[in-house]
Amino acid sequence: MKILEDRKKLAKLVFEILEKKYTKELLTELDYINNYTLLISVLLSAQATDERVNKVTKELFEKVKTPKEMILLGEKQLKEYIKSINYFNTKAKNIINLSKILVEKFDSEVPSNREDLEILPGIGRKTANIILNISFNQPTIAVDTHVFRVSNRIGLVATKNVLDTEIELYKIIPNKYIQFTNHWLVLLGRYICKARKPKCDECPLEKICEKNLQ
Repeated sequence: MKILEDRKKLAKLVFEILEKKYTKELLTELDYINNYTLLISVLLSAQATDERVNKVTKELFEKVKTPKEMILLGEKQLKEYIKSINYFNTKAKNIINLSKILVEKFDSEVPSNREDLEILPGIGRKTANIILNISFNQPTIAVDTHVFRVSNRIGLVATKNVLDTEIELYKIIPNKYIQFTNHWLVLLGRYICKARKPKCDECPLEKICEKNLQ
């Protein structure tokens, strides 16, 4: 119980500090036009940088903004747009198939619940949480490699996998910050708390980070 209470206190302090550093107006660095294009961007971002995805989708989204338009574009042509992205063959196939499901089952709309999102090809729990958070303002936490690493490194959790990390973060983060948890921890992990060479001297959490207090 004491560990949980200590982590709650740490989480409150962490997010009070991050609130001063990061904006509440932006929840992703991915460029998108609507819920559908956000879904496509997030799918493409797996094993790829947001910067690379944005370069690819800038041209793609000038032509395609809806599931029907994506189906008309076709898998072969889609591959030409996204061929610089890792695993583009698999991603292209998933995008076409999920677009067909959206048209056939959801009237071309991106669903607003996890169960329906996770039946879409290429969409797992992390992506579903991102869509629910950004598109539908639901208090979800998407745990990627950055969130997993940072959460464990600074002492918010002591977990072995992303699902346990998500579960534990819900227990300790104040409700008002859950909407911003993923984005703020991703920004911290992407630019400061890097995997190999963390820039501790630039980190706003330097004085309270468990790694530095050991």
